[in-house]
Amino acid sequence: MYKDFFELKEMPFSIAPDPRFLYLSENHREALAHLHYGINSEGGFVLLTGEVGTGKTTVCRCLLEQLPENTNIAFIYNPKLTVDELLASICDELGIKYPVGNKSIKVFIDCINAYLLDNFAKGRKTVIILEEAQNLSPDVLEEIRLLTNLETNRQKLLQIIMIGQPELKDMLSKPELRQLSQRITARYHLDALSEKDVGHYIAYRLESAGAKSIIFPDNLIKQIYKLSKGIPRLINLICDRAMLGAYTEGKKVVDRKILMKAAREITGCSNQNSSKVKMPWVFAGIFLVMIFTVSAIAYFYNDYKMKNNSKKITATAPLKNQSQEPEKIETIGVIPESLLEKSKEKAFNAMLREWSIPVNSNYYSNVCDYIYKSGIGCLNGSGNLKKLLKLNKPAVLKMYLENGKTYYLFLKSVQDNTALVTIGDELKRIEIKELTRRFSGEYTVFWRMPPEYRDIIYPNVKTPVIHWVDSKLAIINKRNPLNKKDEIYDGKLVEEVKRFQSSRGIPAVGIIGPRTIIQINNETNSNEPKIIK
Repeated sequence: MYKDFFELKEMPFSIAPDPRFLYLSENHREALAHLHYGINSEGGFVLLTGEVGTGKTTVCRCLLEQLPENTNIAFIYNPKLTVDELLASICDELGIKYPVGNKSIKVFIDCINAYLLDNFAKGRKTVIILEEAQNLSPDVLEEIRLLTNLETNRQKLLQIIMIGQPELKDMLSKPELRQLSQRITARYHLDALSEKDVGHYIAYRLESAGAKSIIFPDNLIKQIYKLSKGIPRLINLICDRAMLGAYTEGKKVVDRKILMKAAREITGCSNQNSSKVKMPWVFAGIFLVMIFTVSAIAYFYNDYKMKNNSKKITATAPLKNQSQEPEKIETIGVIPESLLEKSKEKAFNAMLREWSIPVNSNYYSNVCDYIYKSGIGCLNGSGNLKKLLKLNKPAVLKMYLENGKTYYLFLKSVQDNTALVTIGDELKRIEIKELTRRFSGEYTVFWRMPPEYRDIIYPNVKTPVIHWVDSKLAIINKRNPLNKKDEIYDGKLVEEVKRFQSSRGIPAVGIIGPRTIIQINNETNSNEPKIIK
């Protein structure tokens, strides 16, 4: 309806799972990498969960467009089926013939097994993707587990990817399903978008639809984030309705009034109190303009100081015991309430120092954007301490207190069974087991980006970064550089990256992202900070 008015080629905020409009946030890239790992693994299950509307199905559609030619896929959209109905659906999806009207589970299994053996002999892989898997009944889940028993002497014949809402994780934690749970080789939970990603998401979809001008100003992004809670489907619904509202009013740019009206129409919230909030919004707007002006002046002044004092570290006090590492092993101890509020900022201050990045008082609102100017990237991850240690990079860790409250510390190094950490302004040596006991599983590490690196690199993409990858792998594998002139990431280099990933415990899918680059840097750049020297 409004496509021609905004001079667009397509509707930018359709809720259809179109891979062309897939904005790959860091979480979505990780999710896609896990699905690729499922396709390329030697069998078993891959689990992808996420709240309604976070983009699980769209990630799946993206996966389907990137599958190797030797892969056969059965995509089951509605798993609320009986065992025999599910097996019949799998046969129908894969084109497996079975007797008309058959209800025998054994006959279905025999037909599927014969098909899998034939596929294996032809060098082909078979993958089953189960959408909305939280709707599967326990007896169907058990039958799915039994399907993975179909194997040769060398490997499994079937990979299964289960995609569902968060309650699927709770289902699989039940004792009666422990055998299935133990066969899950990779798990990933897809979170909502951050505020920063919401802005990038909206811009990306508009650009993909052919937008030539700004339709959603930057000052609306925070409000859209709050209204949608970062859920892509809600962002689409709100933005689509807002553009329709702008079109009906003949406006080329969405304003706050149009946005809030669109949100009310989508969520069904009442407008009865709108008259009461008009004046406070006016004063709030004036106040925000004043704050923005002062902040802008402060920002450019500090930016000027940084450029002229690039080696100077400001705005922080030196750490206690900074000149000498403590030899005594301590406990984390009691964390004062006053420290809890600033623990995250102090932990990031310590990590910036470790990377020799100036600590500026303005950085803290978005540390990842701040370090990007220095050619350093952020990796926000989740997992156990063992997974983190494989990265071998200093990290900011989110920790739990005994009373359930959270705080942050900086993990500087690890030696034997102890860790050197910064808590507030204090440097302490603590036992790894104590660190493990209180670690929440959430962490942030910094990593050095290759020159001209912009985003995750998929096979068959043209990018000058492959010269960096080629030269580094040449050093690691003691070979001559390939010197690819076309700058296409393909062929031998993709296969070499896969072998490198496989040997380092990274999903061997050939996609070059932060974890692969971190590992390459660890093995070729001795000057980078590491937690294990």
